[in-house]
Amino acid sequence: MLDYNQPIDLARPEAPQQRPQTGFNVLELVNLLWRRKIAIAAAALLGATLAVTAGKSLTPRYTATAQLYVDPRELQLVDRELTPRAQDVSGMSMVVESQARLITSNSVLLQVIQQANLDKDPEFGGGGDGNSLMSSLLGLIGLQPRAPSAAEKKEVQLAALEALNRHITIRKTEKSFIVDIEVWSTDPAKAAMLANTLTSAYLMESRNSQASAARRATNDLSGRLKELRERLRNAETVLATYKAQNNFVGTQDALISDQQLSASNQRLSAARAATMDAQARLDQIEASRRTTADAGANTETLQSPTIANLRAQYADARKKYAEQAGELGPRHPALRQTEKQVEDLKRTINEEIDRFAQSAKNDLTRARDFEASLNRALEAQKRQSVQLSQAAVRLRELEREADASRDVYQSFLKRSRETEEQETLNTSAARIIGEATVPQRRSFPPAMSMFAMIGFTVGAIAAASWFVAAELLLAGAPASAPARPNRTPAPQAPRTPETSRAPETARAEQDSRIPEVVSALPELAAPPLQPSIAEKPLIEKPLIARLQEADVIHTLGAILATGGDGVDLTRLGWPTLRPGFPLTTLLNAWRDMRTAVTRRAGGKAMPVIALVGAGETTGRSVTALNFALAAARDGARVLMIDADHQAHSLSNKVNRSGKVEPSKLGWLSIGSKAAREIKTVNGISVLPAGENDAGKATEAIRKAITQARSAGGYDLVILDGPAAPLTAGSRKLLDDVDAVVAVLPTSLDINDGLEEILNTLGRAERKLVGVVLDELTPMAQARQRGRQYA
Repeated sequence: MLDYNQPIDLARPEAPQQRPQTGFNVLELVNLLWRRKIAIAAAALLGATLAVTAGKSLTPRYTATAQLYVDPRELQLVDRELTPRAQDVSGMSMVVESQARLITSNSVLLQVIQQANLDKDPEFGGGGDGNSLMSSLLGLIGLQPRAPSAAEKKEVQLAALEALNRHITIRKTEKSFIVDIEVWSTDPAKAAMLANTLTSAYLMESRNSQASAARRATNDLSGRLKELRERLRNAETVLATYKAQNNFVGTQDALISDQQLSASNQRLSAARAATMDAQARLDQIEASRRTTADAGANTETLQSPTIANLRAQYADARKKYAEQAGELGPRHPALRQTEKQVEDLKRTINEEIDRFAQSAKNDLTRARDFEASLNRALEAQKRQSVQLSQAAVRLRELEREADASRDVYQSFLKRSRETEEQETLNTSAARIIGEATVPQRRSFPPAMSMFAMIGFTVGAIAAASWFVAAELLLAGAPASAPARPNRTPAPQAPRTPETSRAPETARAEQDSRIPEVVSALPELAAPPLQPSIAEKPLIEKPLIARLQEADVIHTLGAILATGGDGVDLTRLGWPTLRPGFPLTTLLNAWRDMRTAVTRRAGGKAMPVIALVGAGETTGRSVTALNFALAAARDGARVLMIDADHQAHSLSNKVNRSGKVEPSKLGWLSIGSKAAREIKTVNGISVLPAGENDAGKATEAIRKAITQARSAGGYDLVILDGPAAPLTAGSRKLLDDVDAVVAVLPTSLDINDGLEEILNTLGRAERKLVGVVLDELTPMAQARQRGRQYA
């Protein structure tokens, strides 16, 4: 690989002699293997023979497979099962995997060991025929063999368990409930027998586990029934005693006291109606008696036959009196007798009407007495009902306790009977779908042809690798000898002068020796800068942006104010940036200006930008406001300070648009409370101009910038001004800012305006980062009609 940092060495004669060290190519490798083909073939045959011999010496294994269907959706024999079934696919898959793991559990394998007597099988660690032969020999000589201890039996059983676990492989078919149980053994019949025994033991263990769970649940529930029964009896006894003590007697729907209260209330209502009726009848009779009209003009008198008879007699007497008065004189005895008869009849009628009035009074008195007695009885029943209502609170509490105890007892009793019956039910849906048969072919080792093929391949590869490695070692030994004398003439190879060799040597040295080489070769160092360039470096070219009508939107100021608590800078009456256009040419140019300011600030946390213009113009303040709005739209926390102590354009607009309230940084002010910091709804804080002279106001601005920088609440400070011509304080303020942006109205000559600004800035012209060409000033000063306002 080429190294561009190393010098080119033209005197290297040993390079062409090192090519043979790269190794063999493909043709040489094929040629070598062809020359050794007989040996490689012999090694391959030998490997095949050894592989077949090794395969013949291996003990064969026979694998029997039984298939089991494990359905997690068990049989629904009762309404409520002991364990909830899995509903989703993932839950069913987990159930099947758990059952597959249960097949190889110790409880199932121990049953297989006991049923197949594997603890006596030598293949599984048992004693086998050797122990039987020893027992027979000891029996011939009259000795009984020593019975194995419990610890020895346990150890043999654990050995058989471990061996049987190694002989079993459980495979679950993907996306199905079928489990394959594979058992291998040296005897094919034994392998099939073990596979079938294992499946039978698993099904038996599954049924036993279900019965055991149901039996355990029944015992637990039955153990609680006696306590729940006693609790229910106590609750019902307390409830009955409380009812008897507080006279809670009645039907199932309502108490007797409530029924009596309802009946008394109805009777009282009827008595009140009767009283009102008697009072009305008496009032009518009395009213008719007090009037000058006929006193018997009421319902009771008109319906009385006595009054009717008297009235008939009275009418006849009056008629007779009228007839006699026309015939006889006023002093005639017959006329006087008839007149007396008329008066007697009239007095009799009045007496009869008085009797009706007295009867009405008596009825009214009786009705009032009856009503009063009913009212007293009702009040007594009400007091009794209130007492019963207060006692009913405790009664309902006792009833709830009795009902809860009754419900729990009934549910436990019912569940206990269900679990007791579930002990004899087998709800498992697992079944054998394929019994294991005696395998006809061994599963291990594979066929001898496979062993022969593997041995042949391994032998050929081993022989070929041996010959290639030996050839490489033999070829590399003579190639290393001539390399040693070729390195000796290296010091005589360079023919270049001393001055040209020095840079190459310096590039090959370490970094620690570079200063020494540079100091030893002063003629290679760079020439010094010219005095004029060293004293006055180049000024970075400022960026140019154009503030056009297409970038802004005009408002009507306070006429369309939002009415909120904060000041909205877009409602001052000045043209402001259009919302929703973040990728305009103007905004991109202003972003570049802020980036240049940040670069020039040298890592300051809060750079300061001053916007200056030629003369006193509102366009500079409008540009400064939009510049601040653009920075706030990009997420910057902006502090805008009115540094124009002559026009105060920004301060006048902000103070007039809303209520001035100091924020939590209320100390940030310029000389007085009237010039405190103003928070706006646009994410910009405005610091109006102070009422002091230019010098004091400038010092106050510098102090406010220092305080804001120490507080760390802002990302950028924008100064509106100072206005030209600059005073001594304004020049000192420009010395403290980090960058300057010039605002040039297009209504004036741009070159003359820029020249004027540069002359005004003086030594601060190096801080000029941008120029904004203001095209809004002529349009803002002229009156136009037909403009669309937003």
